[in-house]
Amino acid sequence: MVFTNGAPLESQMEEMRDPADWRHYQTLAHRMVDDLVADMDALRQGPVWQPMPDAVRHYFLSDALPAPAALDAVYQDYLRLIAPYASGNRHPGFMGWAQGAGLPAGVLAELLMAGLNMNCGGRDHVGIALERQIAIWVRGWFGFPETSEGLFTTGASQANFIACLAARSVALGEAVRRRGIGAARLCAYASSGAHGCLDRAMDMAGLGAEALRRIPTDGAHRLDLVALAQQIAADRRSGLQPFMLIGTAGSVDVGAFDDLSALAEIAHQEGLWFHVDGAFGAQCIHSERERHRLAGLNQADSLAFDFHKWGQVPYDAGFLLVRQKSQLLQTFSSEAAYLTREPDGLAAGEVWPTDLGPDLSRACRALKTWMVLRHTGREAIAANVDLSIGLARHLVRRIEQTPELELLAYADLNIVCFRYRTAQPDRLNRAIVRQLHLEGKVAPSTTKIRGEIAIRAAFFNPRSNESDIENLVLGVRRLGAELEGTTP
Repeated sequence: MVFTNGAPLESQMEEMRDPADWRHYQTLAHRMVDDLVADMDALRQGPVWQPMPDAVRHYFLSDALPAPAALDAVYQDYLRLIAPYASGNRHPGFMGWAQGAGLPAGVLAELLMAGLNMNCGGRDHVGIALERQIAIWVRGWFGFPETSEGLFTTGASQANFIACLAARSVALGEAVRRRGIGAARLCAYASSGAHGCLDRAMDMAGLGAEALRRIPTDGAHRLDLVALAQQIAADRRSGLQPFMLIGTAGSVDVGAFDDLSALAEIAHQEGLWFHVDGAFGAQCIHSERERHRLAGLNQADSLAFDFHKWGQVPYDAGFLLVRQKSQLLQTFSSEAAYLTREPDGLAAGEVWPTDLGPDLSRACRALKTWMVLRHTGREAIAANVDLSIGLARHLVRRIEQTPELELLAYADLNIVCFRYRTAQPDRLNRAIVRQLHLEGKVAPSTTKIRGEIAIRAAFFNPRSNESDIENLVLGVRRLGAELEGTTP
């Protein structure tokens, strides 16, 4: 008999196998689903977020794995220690960051995805076919050619990084994968309002964060085209090699769109890889009212966006679309004996997703995306885009009607930056937001606009309505007055 840790191996293996009583497992599974449905149904009645009590925090600081327990007992711990203290982005009052709320259809899709447990790094199975079908849909949405290819990622941050690697490979040739960048002095360009993950992409690509030139924005928060031309010319005179131009479709702070048509033309003239970070703004393609913002996107070499924002697919479901599939193959494809392809059988398939990106172990993000898209259609995404922008405009009107508040930035999309008027605005507005989080009705965030703290409200959640905006406005007014020691 084999022993491990003093106990027979056979007895320790019991919980690694299928349940001894499938009927009991089914009953517990039904209870979990029932509890979760009841929780989702009552979201508005509960707080957006609540802090973990000290006892719960202490529990998660334990350095010892508890003894094995029945699944029923583990579930009870989940209900007590985890479920009440989630991040809050499902709630209609959550408006702080660019996060989707998820749809109930996606919850069931996650269950099915876990049950099938497909590794979508490669091989010949339906998970790969699902991902390719969605890539075909996506290229049609954005007007990319049949030579393009799409790839699911954890999010737009990883998609932007992969695009950076592809652009680097095109600029320096395939040899960069073996020899590194050597003495090459590559530089890329993005607006000062572009996402911080782009600096990290340059860092992780071995170029250094300073390789990303942050170009000032104009009065509409768009990349300044004159300043861009001047910076490219100055870099060439200094012996640098410009290789990538990054346009933003929906900036993280204010929701601004760069002039993508103009950037595409500049990229073509300068011989630069033109990438668009459309983390959430790319979803405007579904809205007849808003897709004009994306003019010129169809000329991009690559596009990053998230299904888990306006698309409401449960986290995580990022996506990268690249104009030429061959460029991803040049960047990532490599031979390994354990990945040998066969003409048929499970190991069939000439190109696997692992040839197009960095991951071999990959969840089937395509299944939940496929199910949500099949359930909602593009029309529902468009409606959510339009709803979100309508709520933002309503908030702008409420700010303009409220003397205690002032608007700091609005790009006519779904993000509004404002503050409470006071002699010490930075200190007070940070305190207001912290207190709103603790009260649990609404959860905005903070950012900086022209160096000053702003309350930032971002609308993505289809559950949100004008009552949530009223809670925000009244809450900011009340707390501002209280923290100043006065009354409204």
